[in-house]
Amino acid sequence: MTMREQTRVDRTWVDEAVRRVEADANRSSDTHLLTFDLPGRHDVDVYLKDESSHPTGSLKHRLARSLFLYALCNGWIGPTTTVVEASSGSTAVSEAYFARLLNLPFIAVVPATTSPAKLELIEWHGGRCQMVNHPGQVYDEARRLAAELDGHYLDQFTYAERATDWRGNNNIAESIFAQMSGEARPVPTWIVASAGTGGTAATIGRYLRYRRHPTRLLVPDPENSVFLDAWRLGDRGLRSASGSRIEGIGRPRVEPSFVPEVIDEMVRVPDAASVAAMLWASRRLGRRVGPSTGTSMWATLQLVAELQRDGERGSVVSLICDGGERYASTYYDPSWRAEHGIDVTPYAAALDEYERSGSLASVVTEKPSYSS
Repeated sequence: MTMREQTRVDRTWVDEAVRRVEADANRSSDTHLLTFDLPGRHDVDVYLKDESSHPTGSLKHRLARSLFLYALCNGWIGPTTTVVEASSGSTAVSEAYFARLLNLPFIAVVPATTSPAKLELIEWHGGRCQMVNHPGQVYDEARRLAAELDGHYLDQFTYAERATDWRGNNNIAESIFAQMSGEARPVPTWIVASAGTGGTAATIGRYLRYRRHPTRLLVPDPENSVFLDAWRLGDRGLRSASGSRIEGIGRPRVEPSFVPEVIDEMVRVPDAASVAAMLWASRRLGRRVGPSTGTSMWATLQLVAELQRDGERGSVVSLICDGGERYASTYYDPSWRAEHGIDVTPYAAALDEYERSGSLASVVTEKPSYSS
């Protein structure tokens, strides 16, 4: 077969692969925007963009779709390519879904601490899991595997910020503004989005500037993540000795897709506060959400308190990053929390007091400045 004939075959396969991925987008690209009623009376409306309603149950479905399209259109994936990824779980679940859609083998390199439910989902979608002991080892192992198998390393941490078209094409920011258009306060005062790769924050921050919206972006960061310190200090070389205990967000290094220049404010959220807010939000919603949603929820409550204190009115949009079912044996299990030193008691008590009094003062453990 000549090179020209081989190119025709490859392009024919790529055309069909892109069609399948785009068809999935037509079926499932948008998600619900929910109103979230807070206890007491507030002049700030809170909304939750429910990314758990994607076919693979998390925000990472958008990223996986974009990464596959990016790799396909760059000529990096062909009909026999083994696809490899480094992930804390949710991205790999979504990527396994798209690999199966294209009949491609998929290997996820994940930390040993990844929840068993996520590992089961990766395998249910046809993927294979390879575990490493420390979160910082996932990169080199994924790169090694891809080279050994003559495959392709999707590398979400590098390509997340460039694989998504931040100017439009139904990205998450464009979807939020379209869905907010009929609300009483249609232009959010703030959007709250935590960072794993940093790609979602980069997309939202760039879109706000491109569309010249006054909306500001708040990125909460869990313990043991270097993103917040890197944002404050302007130092991309920072490293953390241990990884984040909140699956899916926070990193031990500054990822290439983290774009601090488009973030207006960051705040540290204690891990126990994230889990307490996860449990609280789940009760109010009537269904379980994941711990990264709790991180954003705690930051959102503190933000609303700050806006109220300053006499501001407006709207805040945060995200339901994924559902809580995949964390049943971890964050929802009191014995697991005790084993990992996560004591939610003081934060849960503060949220209970908020329920009783309607005053957010009880959940404000620090008073960060949310000025631009």
